[in-house]
Amino acid sequence: MNAKRASKSATTKLFVLDTNVLMHDPTSLYRFEEHDIFVPMMTLEELDAHKKGMSEVARNARQASRSLDEIVSASEPQIKEGIPLYGPSRELASGRLFLQTEAMNGHIPSSLPTTKGDNQILGVMMNLQERFPKRPVILVSKDINMRIKARALGLESQDYFNDKVLEDTDLLFSGTQELPPDFWDSHGQDMKSWKQDGRTLYKVNGPLCRDMLVNEFVYLEAGPKTDKPFHAIVREGAGKSAVISTLTDYSHQKNAVWGIMARNREQNFALNLLMDPEIDFITLLGQAGTGKTLLTLASALTQTLETKRYSEIIVTRVTVPVGEDIGFLPGTEEEKMTPWMGAIEDNLDVLNKPAETAGDKGDKSAHSPGGSFSGNYGGDWGRQATMDLIRSRVKVKSLNFMRGRTFINKFLIIDEAQNLTPKQMKTLITRAGPGTKVVCLGNIAQIDTPYLTEGSSGLTYVVDRFKGWPHSGHVTLQRGERSRLADHAAEVL
Repeated sequence: MNAKRASKSATTKLFVLDTNVLMHDPTSLYRFEEHDIFVPMMTLEELDAHKKGMSEVARNARQASRSLDEIVSASEPQIKEGIPLYGPSRELASGRLFLQTEAMNGHIPSSLPTTKGDNQILGVMMNLQERFPKRPVILVSKDINMRIKARALGLESQDYFNDKVLEDTDLLFSGTQELPPDFWDSHGQDMKSWKQDGRTLYKVNGPLCRDMLVNEFVYLEAGPKTDKPFHAIVREGAGKSAVISTLTDYSHQKNAVWGIMARNREQNFALNLLMDPEIDFITLLGQAGTGKTLLTLASALTQTLETKRYSEIIVTRVTVPVGEDIGFLPGTEEEKMTPWMGAIEDNLDVLNKPAETAGDKGDKSAHSPGGSFSGNYGGDWGRQATMDLIRSRVKVKSLNFMRGRTFINKFLIIDEAQNLTPKQMKTLITRAGPGTKVVCLGNIAQIDTPYLTEGSSGLTYVVDRFKGWPHSGHVTLQRGERSRLADHAAEVL
């Protein structure tokens, strides 16, 4: 790379890519906009070492190698001057790609063994910094220890942030918005109101309408200006005016879903989404014990066995163990998945409990499950027959065999969705055929997959990308309803 070219680009940065960035995101070559990229020879060597196998990392390594091959083979004479990325990136990046074409060894401390790939990349960094003292030379790496070593040697280093949906998960869309106490005074001018399908709709005008997204829930709790709480869902928003509609009250016994009633505001919001046939995709977030799985299963059973809207319930989840793996499991796909589906079994037991035995015990069973299938069983025989009927409609599937499938008229539940990568999430959601509803459940504070963070989880990704789509909805459940012990543990531990 010549000094003339460097002086022209004094304002742009030179990013040195570590191998793990390319293996994490093969398209990272096109993500640096107007800045230049430098790929050391050691990065290429490590890509070659990781390309074998069927893992996600190996696939990404092969994809990165193919991308580099396409760029380099099309512009071979320009390797020393830097290959323009404007064409290959389809106008996403306007910088240049530089490859290491000569030996470059900076003065790294003798205590760092040069046989290690990381240290050789640091040597290249030091050499580049000596050559271009006026230009920012920055190492981009997903390896924390590599970044610490670089900073210890006085080199600038950064994490690769492009895949992160949000820097701060507190900014994640919650699906609900509290209205100010003076909402009706400030937004009630020229308001129109009408009835439709048993619900009242209001067309309001005002500054808050711009921030209202379709299928976002708005609420106003009882106060000096309002006699009783007002809960509604946005039907049209993001403009000068918005249309909001009242909700079905699922906290009332007459609207119980499979005997389950909403115990708080967010559970009521969630049930309104789960029971709405117009909503195809739902994400429910919340800490342990907020009722995500129970509400979803109750609405799935009602719509599968009672209203016959869906033909069966399909449940899947990522098989990431919390502790050490217990090894291979015997049996069919269904039997192998059974130990992973304990949460579903627990909730089915609650939903199948007769109303008279489900007294107020301070746990989930205090909902007094009923429903048309779970009232008078005719003793244990009837209860067992009901359980067999329910189980025949609930299919447990492994994530590994989802590629290429199409689900028609199914209720698909993706449990523990926080452990999915954005790519896996896309694979699952695109399985949905006509008449299928997809529900993603998870708690982004409980990620067990290595290398996934709250910001880069597939669950965070879909919540952010789907907000405002008319056929999707999201609710973050706030209050734990499992037991006083579970709620206290979730707070203090």
